[in-house]
Amino acid sequence: MRYELVIFDNDGVLVDSEPLANTVLSGYLTELGHPTSYDESIRDYMGSAVHRVHDLIEERTGRKLPEDFDTTLSSRTFAAFEQELVAVDGVEELLGKLVADGVAYCVASSGSHERIRVGHRRTGIDQWFEDEWIFSSEDVGRGKPAPDLFLYAAERMGVAPERCVVIEDSPLGVEAARAAGMDVYGFTSMMPADRLVGVTGHFSDMSQLPGLLA
Repeated sequence: MRYELVIFDNDGVLVDSEPLANTVLSGYLTELGHPTSYDESIRDYMGSAVHRVHDLIEERTGRKLPEDFDTTLSSRTFAAFEQELVAVDGVEELLGKLVADGVAYCVASSGSHERIRVGHRRTGIDQWFEDEWIFSSEDVGRGKPAPDLFLYAAERMGVAPERCVVIEDSPLGVEAARAAGMDVYGFTSMMPADRLVGVTGHFSDMSQLPGLLA
């Protein structure tokens, strides 16, 4: 393998959380008087940290979201996760191959540490991730599309950015990876390939990824 570190996005790449999370988010925003469809939520917020929701709503409406917005959103999202969340097909087989091949990997997500861990525990993939391999936008203060999170993950894992490859499924994540000077492969399970601009390559099934990284 030509990379020393594989950096995974979490939502939509490791755990199949985007449909659940965006259903909850669009419903809650609509409830608060900011009509938002599921497709609009995917378009505007997929791959981003929650501060982007606050920023866009205030920019568009001049109104701030409630002070307890983050807490309520997390509570509703976690409740949906506990009922329905599953791992992305093929993820455990992929992680097993990386381990067998001696390739380092980590996760770098715009989501909170709590959200990452809730999802990993629910789907059973927590066994594949040591605490020191999990990075969140909480660690750097800015979420994607800023490159900070990916650069921080590479630094903490002790690998130069140019020796890293990022696995992403959102335009914001792809933009962040490219800004960090890293190769990035776009997972097209939810996002059309033409929305993931500038990637090193596309794939639609986790079983395809080892061949691309080889």
